[in-house]
Amino acid sequence: MAITRWDPFRDVMTLQNRLNSIFQDFNRTQGDGDVVSAAAFVPPVDIYEDEHKIVLKLEVPGLKLEDLDIQIENNSLTVRGERKFEKEEKEENFHRIERRYGSFFRSFTVPNTVNTENVKASYDAGVLRIELEKRAEAKPKQIKVQVGSGAGSTPKQVEGVTGGKAGESKTAA
Repeated sequence: MAITRWDPFRDVMTLQNRLNSIFQDFNRTQGDGDVVSAAAFVPPVDIYEDEHKIVLKLEVPGLKLEDLDIQIENNSLTVRGERKFEKEEKEENFHRIERRYGSFFRSFTVPNTVNTENVKASYDAGVLRIELEKRAEAKPKQIKVQVGSGAGSTPKQVEGVTGGKAGESKTAA
């Protein structure tokens, strides 16, 4: 007979992890602008943006491409799919089923700065990646500033001139 030491914090941590999982699932159904069905399976998503595109990454391991439906219409991007429960063995032979199965629906509002005609989607290692290219007018533009005055003299920065506040520099012609 083995004697194991009782650790009360282990049970508390297990309970906390389960409660966190429940609240995360609840928060996924309460988005700001997202519409999420109350399905059993809700894939998590990461969204990031740079000056050229907006990228969404959805975790959908175990799905086949034919199980995914991606549409963009009226400034709304929708991703639908279904993770099917494959009964390899009789259901009563399972000791534990923790992975989520069922259909899902995610919808995202697309800003007007996105070119909806140029959307790319790829699927690799269980991650669906959707790239939304920005319109040319929405991309930041670099503006060059010319130095100098119209009289042909260039202002010169002079450090440490007295008569001003501490740390302030004056411009001399």
